Amino acid sequence: METDEKKDQPTVDTFGCIECGADLKFKPGTTALTCEYCGAKNEIPASDIEIEELDFHEYFEKGAASQEQMEISLVKCDTCGAESSLEPNITSSSCPYCATPLIVSNAHNESIIQPKSLLPFKLTKDEAIAAFKKWINKLWFAPNALKKAVLSFDHFKGVYLPFWTFDSDTITNYTGQRGVHYYVTESYTTTEDGKSVTKTRQVQKTRWHYAAGQVSHAFDDVLVPASESLPQKLVKELEPWDLPNLVPFDKKFLSGFITEKYQVNLETGFDRARDDMANSITGLINRDIGGDVQRIHTRNTQYNDVTFKHILLPAYVSAYKFKDKLYRFMVNARTGEVQGERPWSVIKITLAVIGVIAVIAAAYFLFSK
Repeated sequence: METDEKKDQPTVDTFGCIECGADLKFKPGTTALTCEYCGAKNEIPASDIEIEELDFHEYFEKGAASQEQMEISLVKCDTCGAESSLEPNITSSSCPYCATPLIVSNAHNESIIQPKSLLPFKLTKDEAIAAFKKWINKLWFAPNALKKAVLSFDHFKGVYLPFWTFDSDTITNYTGQRGVHYYVTESYTTTEDGKSVTKTRQVQKTRWHYAAGQVSHAFDDVLVPASESLPQKLVKELEPWDLPNLVPFDKKFLSGFITEKYQVNLETGFDRARDDMANSITGLINRDIGGDVQRIHTRNTQYNDVTFKHILLPAYVSAYKFKDKLYRFMVNARTGEVQGERPWSVIKITLAVIGVIAVIAAAYFLFSK
């Protein structure tokens, strides 16, 4: 659906300090905008707006135009393709995902659907850098030079990442088989001290029985990344997020940070959510079938009362170069969880493998004696 392809993420307006008029930035870990010049705090009023779940099917019937819109200034990275927001009056910038300089003159405005909620930044930039350095120092088989390197954080940026969440009541009818293990005694012949001897052993067999039934489950806040600028595996491993602490959307929380335009539309997002739900439903079916092992032959799932939210989650994103190769990493700006790409030391891995082989050889030698 064409309207889905235009759904993106919001950007930042400027907010003037009530004391000196300078531009304000949101201060992580607080509920206030802070002036970098006079230090004045400008509190963001608490909102009593309820964070609502939107009806999935009704959305497609009414179309994206029925949702609240906002204007965003975006610039696209020619290297990785990510589209991220620009704050007003910015004359130069770089891509938060690959550190490529952005051509600011190519920025364009888009009218996009406003998210309903977000998690504000909790960690400061310094706290996120400390978490990253701690992560680097704990890496197994990392080159010594990496741990000693003075990593540059010039392109270390706070980014609001776009996500979908989906709720659904599911009912699944299935057919399959329940496997129950049993054991039989078998005879076999072997050689001991040069003589042929007959022995017995217990052999596991499986008796299969037909099974059919129905399982139901209510899924809540199945989280789907709406960005493809970073490896999905790394983004997923930033979880868990404290989604119960979502706050109603307010542009003030975005001040001083980058927001990314999402690349995964609503339909594709729900397809990915169903894949996640299907994995959980498989476990439910296996438990319902029972026995020692299970086979699932057919399954038919109904997804009822499907609702969704369009949300923003905060992370610090950057890339570092080591021996002329680019590595990307992210820090969950709520929990400090770090995920990223890293180099491996071939020498350390080789020495470890040799060490394991030496231990096995020594153990075999002692045992044979």
